[in-house]
Amino acid sequence: MQWDRSLSSKGRSTGFFLSLNPLLRELPSYQSLIRRTSTGRSSTKRKSIAPSYLFTSLTHRRAGSDVCEPNIGPLREMPVSIEEKKRIRASPDYQTYMLTKYDQGRLFRKKARFVQTVKERLSSLCLWKKDIHDIEGKFGTGIRSYFSFLRFLVLLNFVIFLLMFALVTLPTIISKTRFVNTTYADIPSSVVAQECTVYEQPKTKLVLFYSYVINLFSGTGFLEQTYLFYGFYRIDHLSSDHFHYNLSLAYFMATCFYILLSLFWVVKRAVEGFKQSFIRSEDRFQSFCNKIFAGWDFCITDQHAAELKHSSLQYELKTDLNEERIKQKIADRTKKEKFRIYLLRVFLNLVVVMILVTCFYCIYRTTVYSQRAHKIADNVEAFTSDLIIEYLPSIVITAANFITPRLFECIIQFEDYSPAFEIKFMLIRSVFVRLANIIVLLVSLWSQITTCTGDDECKPCGYNNKLYPCWETRIGQEMYKLMIFDLIIISSVALFVEFPRKLIVTYCTWAPFKWWGQQQFSVPQNVLEIVYGQTICWIGTFYSPLLPGIATIKYFIIFYIKKISLMNNCRPSTRPFRASSSNFFFLAVLLIGLPLACVPIAFSVGVIKSSKSCGPFVKYNISWHVIPATIDHFPNGFNKLLYGLASEAFAVPFFLFVCLILFYLVALAGAHKRVVDQLREQLAMQSRDKQYLIKKLTRDSLLLKKRSTTSTIQEN
Repeated sequence: MQWDRSLSSKGRSTGFFLSLNPLLRELPSYQSLIRRTSTGRSSTKRKSIAPSYLFTSLTHRRAGSDVCEPNIGPLREMPVSIEEKKRIRASPDYQTYMLTKYDQGRLFRKKARFVQTVKERLSSLCLWKKDIHDIEGKFGTGIRSYFSFLRFLVLLNFVIFLLMFALVTLPTIISKTRFVNTTYADIPSSVVAQECTVYEQPKTKLVLFYSYVINLFSGTGFLEQTYLFYGFYRIDHLSSDHFHYNLSLAYFMATCFYILLSLFWVVKRAVEGFKQSFIRSEDRFQSFCNKIFAGWDFCITDQHAAELKHSSLQYELKTDLNEERIKQKIADRTKKEKFRIYLLRVFLNLVVVMILVTCFYCIYRTTVYSQRAHKIADNVEAFTSDLIIEYLPSIVITAANFITPRLFECIIQFEDYSPAFEIKFMLIRSVFVRLANIIVLLVSLWSQITTCTGDDECKPCGYNNKLYPCWETRIGQEMYKLMIFDLIIISSVALFVEFPRKLIVTYCTWAPFKWWGQQQFSVPQNVLEIVYGQTICWIGTFYSPLLPGIATIKYFIIFYIKKISLMNNCRPSTRPFRASSSNFFFLAVLLIGLPLACVPIAFSVGVIKSSKSCGPFVKYNISWHVIPATIDHFPNGFNKLLYGLASEAFAVPFFLFVCLILFYLVALAGAHKRVVDQLREQLAMQSRDKQYLIKKLTRDSLLLKKRSTTSTIQEN
């Protein structure tokens, strides 16, 4: 590269090179460069400059010396005579350079082998690596991406569980010991009405088995006053001789930490997936070439691994060819066909809106009925009816989540989209239904929490303390029930739907059963299930700190359920898709659920008054007030600094500064894009040069052969 720069700055050496190689003046790249130079610098004297890649293998000599520069290329590529090459090879400087280069190469190879060994050892510790590799070989990278996504959620929830356990649960456990002084979060009766602080504990009596089952599945009874729910954490401070721990502040900060951790981790993986998706979708012809000519892993020595890799490449090529065929069909549509399709799509989207409104209304009515019935239901022997009433909102939500994607799948077949867009659009619709169902459930609960009865006795508390003495625990119980019921439904579908269908299709010869076929493993529907469950976990972690631990166990069980069902009961979908775009799209859908989960948490923390009978925030009007109260205890100067950072005087300049940084990054991205375009153009020119040289060589060889034939004839 240094020699390239010196050549570009020295016209005489370039002219000397071109005089030795007049053929370079005829190359298409050189002619294109001359045209660009004449267009861009018409008022200046042009210099004969050849493309830099033509000089990378040549020797640059120092002025007045025959010694080569140490950054020269191979001797065999030098445009000099054999005697000159021998003299250069025999020079002491060249021998020293070759020895140094050999030592550097050997050191680099040792370092590369060490790094590769460490990476292989670490990758061998990766969770479910062999299982996911087998799935990829048998069913392609699209289904593999689903199981990789599931593994990511297992790790994410496990880290969130460790965070909440370390900051919230563990200090509460330590407070039970005699090594620390514990201060409970109590509120004086003069500040708030006495009825607001009443929280009836579950009665400790002989519990029947079916009542125990109801409590286990609904989070009530003996589970209500455990570390699982918000209401159990009544501690305000922990202190000893050497430390002071504010549990209410730690609870609030742990909530912020797990949201930020989820955001950064998901965005990081999404950016990596976006890079792969962007590179692979840039040029489909390049993708075909990479898969056919460079897709094979020559390090494979096992026969089974080779078969898996072969079937994986075959599946990806099939997916790409299918997408190209559909795109060509869409491009050949007439105006009349386009008008008919657009009109049909408008009508079908109106049908989709009607389905959504019906689902939301059913969820609202069943939630209101369940909450009122939960208050008056006191017959412990009515096992079935009590269990149905407890799970009535969860049953309706699960039914809506199960039925609406099937309806959308039938509807979207008439809209005539491309396979890739069809999957994404159906996934967006279904995700919207599932996440909106959770929001409707929470809105229904909040309408009951914030609405007082006719006697207005709950107005001093700011919430309906008669029906919800600890409303945070009640919301945590609803999220707990949704998560448990979701696991039950997934397990039941695999055991009582997919497995019997496999037996019927395999052993029954009746034609309708054969036409029915095995269950297809639809990746979008399965992704919906885990995105829905993860959104529930994000919402419920504030109200149930140990819910991420339950989610980790749940996804761990789901992985093996889905794997066994896929291997034995299901077949790949008839509409395959590429994993390069699905990896990014799955995380993008998950990113939709994260801000949606932040909305109810922010509403609970900053708008609704906190419960006065349970939880670590009973001293504060709303949970957010723990932050200003903590800042007030700081030194005066630091206190003013923090309030200044939170004021508009700092926010407006900071916003402008962020806008300038974004503008700079956009401009930098545009410059990088132009450089990439120039490099691509240079590669294309290099290919044209090779084609020109091959044609010229062929033409010259034919001309030489013709001349030799003519001379032979003349001699004869």
